[in-house]
Amino acid sequence: MTETLLVTGAAGQLGRSVIRYLLDTHKVPPAKIIATTRNPESVADLAARGVVVRAADFNDATSLENAFKGADRVLIISTSDLDLKTGRRLKQHEAAVAAAKKAGVSHLLYTSMPNPEPVSPVLFAGDHYGTEQAIKASGIAYTIFRNGWYQENLFMALPNAIASGQWYTSAGDGRIAHGARDDMAAAIAAGLASGSTDSKTYTLTGPRAYTTAEIAALVSEVTGKPLDVIQLPDEALTEGVKAAGVPEEFARVIVSFDANTRSGRIAMVTDAVETLSGRKPRTLKQFLEANKAALAG
Repeated sequence: MTETLLVTGAAGQLGRSVIRYLLDTHKVPPAKIIATTRNPESVADLAARGVVVRAADFNDATSLENAFKGADRVLIISTSDLDLKTGRRLKQHEAAVAAAKKAGVSHLLYTSMPNPEPVSPVLFAGDHYGTEQAIKASGIAYTIFRNGWYQENLFMALPNAIASGQWYTSAGDGRIAHGARDDMAAAIAAGLASGSTDSKTYTLTGPRAYTTAEIAALVSEVTGKPLDVIQLPDEALTEGVKAAGVPEEFARVIVSFDANTRSGRIAMVTDAVETLSGRKPRTLKQFLEANKAALAG
């Protein structure tokens, strides 16, 4: 490995997993990996393995420019700074793309979402679409990973649903192919370490798409607990989520996921995880079985 690889958001779950695969699976020398985060002390374990750790704040363009110096291939993991009123996350991503260009980075990689075009019902889809456009406009060769919904995201809804026996949704008969975060990390690490110079976009999904009713049936099979799916209009579901204590802005985001599922925009199943990582992706049933105790309480 002659190229230097940089991963932003290195303290997060996805970033840590990507770096672990670079080190352990792809045998990238630690000195050829740069891990960036706002709080370098949070990745002291990576520094102890010889990984270069640098401070980078997406709200500080100068810190990004300094962090990216000497990097050949840069993975921008989308930030978690959701602010629908100010568009702050898109500005952060645009600053990172500009910093990469200024630093002479040869390849940009980015974690996006499936079908982020302006017609998407997902309220933050514009952040991803705008970032993809900024990357393409930069002239830097790129790899865009459109990450599908994580199996781990089901922890947001399933424990309460299983406890009550009722799963409220507005997803209708829309399908979704939840994928394991770790599988996506393996695929992303493979893309980062590949040395590929082509510009490509991959959609990363699980191996099979299910309706909410089919997921509920699988949950019942695994946990032995009945789970009825109750379909609601978006407005009623939003009110229900708010009544559960979720702030209105985030409640609207959650319901926009269901609207997106209902529209069929997240129903795709691809083999990109296996193509990139060389391994079979974890099935939804395997995830449920592995997390049975945590889900069922």
